[in-house]
Parts: sequence; structure tokens; C-alpha cells
Amino acid sequence: MKKIAVITSGGDAPGMNAALRAVVRKGIYCGYQVCGIQRGFTGLLNGNPVIDFELGSVADIIQRGGTFLLTARAPEMFQTEFQIKAAERLKSESVDSLVVIGGEGSFMGAMTLEKQGIRTACIPGTIDNDINGTDQTIGFDTAVNTILDAINRLRDTATSHERVFLLEVMGRQTGYLALTAGLAGGAESIVVPEMDYDLSQICSRIMQGIKRQKTHSIIIVAEGAANIYEMNEAIKKQIEVETRITVLGHIQRGGSPSAVDRLLGSRMGAAAVDWLAEGKSGFFTALRGQEIVPVALDGCFADRKPFPEELYRLAMILSR
Repeated sequence: MKKIAVITSGGDAPGMNAALRAVVRKGIYCGYQVCGIQRGFTGLLNGNPVIDFELGSVADIIQRGGTFLLTARAPEMFQTEFQIKAAERLKSESVDSLVVIGGEGSFMGAMTLEKQGIRTACIPGTIDNDINGTDQTIGFDTAVNTILDAINRLRDTATSHERVFLLEVMGRQTGYLALTAGLAGGAESIVVPEMDYDLSQICSRIMQGIKRQKTHSIIIVAEGAANIYEMNEAIKKQIEVETRITVLGHIQRGGSPSAVDRLLGSRMGAAAVDWLAEGKSGFFTALRGQEIVPVALDGCFADRKPFPEELYRLAMILSR
């Protein structure tokens, strides 16, 4: 291995810059040439210039959210002609190894290049924490804390005005953000795609709280689990309460990464270089307990990441 290229792809996540920084500096430390291409696979296909990195190229980025290399989604990578084009572009730049920082879609793109003869390593960067095979992904902890801050602020005004607040968080297919932030923030109800919900039970929990002089309720709704506006109207039809809706949206993606995400990104970035240097390819870096381990890329697509139902049940018990 002589030259490593690194890209960030798909949705941005706080901590991506920490991983990028680690890839560059560990690669240079090990004697390799490291370069980057902006805007992920899209930039690769569109002929964006290759940026040759030096140690100072990634200075002052570890504390920044988003991605220094910019990012984009590239559905073209599902077509063979574009896979060949991307591989040929890398080979023309004398790149024999590619590090991809992103989520499941980015991993799929990397797998296609592996089949075209490009050695690949992936680093899981997504706030959804939905990559099967790793306990946690880069960006998840920061996003959870962003939601938790919103819950704390909403609870103040909800208590003052004796209202029910419905808070929509990201999570089209997974409820990890909603569950983790909801449990940590003491939400009265949590609605996630993985678990069926009963509106009458949600209303019952609100009324039980009112009976014991509770002045507010917080309901966390993952965007893929229910239409928050329809749920709001349904609640008001069943019980006489004053409600408000807050949709956090993309604010959950931004912000300076937490210490957890900076450390995780740094460890995973360095590990990816180490394993490429050892001759490994077609893997992603995974957190298992306290260890970073390599996992075959196709392993994350074998099954959907198990949802922690025990935490969901705990959240429902503790929020009564």
C-alpha cells in the first residue's frame, strides 16, 4: 500500500472530522501518502480534484461538526458503469486503498469498489446508530446530547404552561436516537418504528400524570414511527390537554462533536489505517465493548441491527 484516499459520504455526523484527521495523520506516520476527494462518491465520479494531505492539512478540525471534505449522496454507485468509472478514477490517481466514512449506503458503495479491485475500509459515521455489527457509530452520542438539551429546555416551558410537548427527532427506520434521548431525558412516552404504539396508552399516561399533579408531559416521536401532526390531533380528540409540537430536524446533525465521538472517530480512523497496512480489505471498524475490531463489510447487511427492547421497557417503567 502506497497511497490512501479518504472520502466522507452520505449524511454528515459530528466526529467525522476526528476520523478524517486520524486517517491522515496515522497514514502519514506510517509512511503512506494520504489524499482526499471532496463530496464523497459524487466528487469521485465528477472528477473533483484530489487533495494531497500533509499533517497541517487537518489541523483545527477535530472540534468541528460536519465534514471538512464535504459530503453528498451518490445513488449512481448502484449502477455498474459508475462503479467502474469510480474505480478507474482512483487507479488513475495511483490510489490503491480507499477509506470511506459514512453510513450504510456509503458502505454499499465501498463494497462495489472492492469488487472492482480497490482495497476498501469503512468507518461508521451516522447519527442513526443503525449499522449492524458495531455498538455505536460516530455522531450518535453528539446527536443524543443535542436532543437531550432540547428536552431539558422544552420541559421548562412545558412545566410553566402545563402543556404536553411532542418532540420529533430523526430516525426514519430506526429509533435509537428517540429511545436513548427519551430514556436519558425522562420522556413520558417514546414512539419508535421498531415498536407498535397504542395512542390510548399514551393518553392514559398523560392523564395518570395529571392526576398526581404532574404539570407536563414530553412525548418523543421518531420521524419514521408516526406523523407527529396527526398524533397531536388524535391526542387532543381523546383528552382535553394543551399541546405543542417541536420538530428538531437537521439541528441534530450539527454542532461540535462530544468527547465520546472525538475519541471514537480518532480510534476508528487510526485502526482503519493499521488494518489496511496489515493487508486487510473489505472491512469496517466496529466498536465491540471497549475494543475496536474489524468486521467484514457484508456482515452489516446480513441482519438488521437488533433494537434494545429492554431499554424501551425500562424507559416506560421509569417514566411513570
